[in-house]
Formats: sequence, structure tokens, C-alpha cells
Amino acid sequence: MTNVKTKLSESSNSADNEVGVSVGAVNSTIRAEDQQLIERYLDAVWMERGLSDSTLSSYAQDLKLFARWSGERVDSLLKVDDIRLREYLGYRLEVQKSSARSTARFLSCCRGFYAYFLREGKIAEDPTALIESPKQGRPLPKSLTESDVESLLAAPDVEDPIGLRDRTMLEVLYACGLRVSELVGLKLGDVNLRQGVVRVMGKGSKERLVPMGDEAAQWLVRYVKEARPQLMKREQTSDVVFPSSRGQQMTRQTFWHRIKHWAQVAGIRKEISPHTLRHAFATHLINHGADLRVVQLLLGHSDLSTTQIYTHVAIERMKSLHSEHHPRA
Repeated sequence: MTNVKTKLSESSNSADNEVGVSVGAVNSTIRAEDQQLIERYLDAVWMERGLSDSTLSSYAQDLKLFARWSGERVDSLLKVDDIRLREYLGYRLEVQKSSARSTARFLSCCRGFYAYFLREGKIAEDPTALIESPKQGRPLPKSLTESDVESLLAAPDVEDPIGLRDRTMLEVLYACGLRVSELVGLKLGDVNLRQGVVRVMGKGSKERLVPMGDEAAQWLVRYVKEARPQLMKREQTSDVVFPSSRGQQMTRQTFWHRIKHWAQVAGIRKEISPHTLRHAFATHLINHGADLRVVQLLLGHSDLSTTQIYTHVAIERMKSLHSEHHPRA
């Protein structure tokens, strides 16, 4: 399937960079048999679970790295046993210095890979069956204060078409709590200015409607009228809301660089990414009394436990305020 093969190809360069940590530790190429196994598995999970392009790309990269490492040790990915798998997990943690989170993601992908071929009758035992995922802490999501957000939103030069586009993207991102992939993928038909809502296609192809508020709507109206026609002069047929300077759909990586740039302009001395504004959206809602289940719906979380981490952020905020203002704190 072209989609999956594209993801495998896109992950090649980044995989080359990561495995370069230990010279001679892995093969420089992947066996054709292993390549076919990876493609077959990704095709299956794409059809069964409707995974996003970014998730498929991550799975492809993880499996390619594993295939390269195992190429010097076993004849096929299907011949990896639990001993070899534990060895690779140790290699990731100790040599590549991978985080527990990324290692847990790889192991989750690996479980799916071997479970699939176990069902298909290609292997007799699942090498992941007795392996536990590495323990992860539950770090609080990095967020911004409300004044930080105001400074960030005010950073772009709105007299410039690209500056106006970026200001509008930041406004919509913060007002709606979107994922970056949802933001750059917005189409004109997804925005209903009359009702003030945005239709979003989230993870697992789940659709949701998110209100955007008057402020973001006003910036969107101005942007569509003044800046978008100038950005679209090379490509009149695209219906993407926020095109790149070439009139094409912007990549997630491009917007990541844009938001980093505007954070520097705003003088924000914190690590920031598009996801930071999504965290700020949720945190600020809860700090102002929003119901957790409403925030869950707005964020598009399928499980309430994913949203509950923001209650910890709110508790930390309350502790800080209590310590600062209570006479006997």
C-alpha cells in the first residue's frame, strides 16, 4: 500500500541518524523479507485501526531500527526470541539513551507486530509475552501562563501576510486546543464562522466539533480576507485553511519551527511546541472551573484518564496560590 510504503521511506533518514550512535551496532540496510513483514503489518493496522500518518511513521521508524539491529543476530524478525528482544531493549536504553517513554512506545508497537503474526500462524510464540513495559513517571505537562500566551499571540507582525497567518494559527490553536496535525490539516469546509465552531478529524478518524470563541473567529475572518489570498496565489485549487508560503498544506514540522520563532520574539524562555498551547488550553480551562468531561470532549480524548493529568496541574496551581497568599501557609 502506497501510504505505508511512503511512511517507511520517510522514516529512513531519521532512523539512519539514530542508529549512528553506535558504529557497527546495526546493519545499514534492512533485509527484503523484514521490509515486507513491516509493510504487511502496517497495512493491517492501518486498515483495522485507522491509525494516523504520524503514528504509522513512528511505528515504521521503530520497526526499521529494530530490523537493522536484529539483522546481524537472527535470520528474520520472526525469529527474534525474548532474549534477543530484551537485549535490544537494553541497547535502546543504555546505548541510544532512549527515554522510557519512547522505549515503551516501541514495545507497544512490537507487541502488535508479533501478535499479528501469531494470529497469522507465522510464529508459534510471542517474544513480547513475558516482557514488561519500562516504568514511566507521570510528568506534568509543560504549560504556559496566561500572560505567556498573551505575549506569544501578540508576537507576529500582523501587517505581514505570513505574520497574520501565524497569529491566526496561534489563536485557533489556543482557542480550540487542537493537535498540530489537526490544525495544519484544517480545510475551509471544516470551519463554520456563523456557528463559531471547527470540525476536527482527530485520532482514530474520530470527528468532533470544537467552539473557537469570538476572538479566534475575528482573526480568522481577517486572515481569510487579507492574507490567505496572497499565500494562495500559486495554488488556487487547494482548500487548506493555513497554507505554507508556497500555497500548499503546511507540515507539522514547519509550524513547530514557526511557534519556536515567535516564542523567542515574545521573550518566552521555556521549551515550547504546538502541544504546549494545547496543554495551556486545557490547564487554563480547568483553572477557571471547567468540567473535566467537557475538557475531555474538547481535546478529543477517548479515555477520561488521559485528561485527568490536568487536574494535577490545577492542584499544583492551587498549592502555589495557597502558599503565596494564605497567612499560615
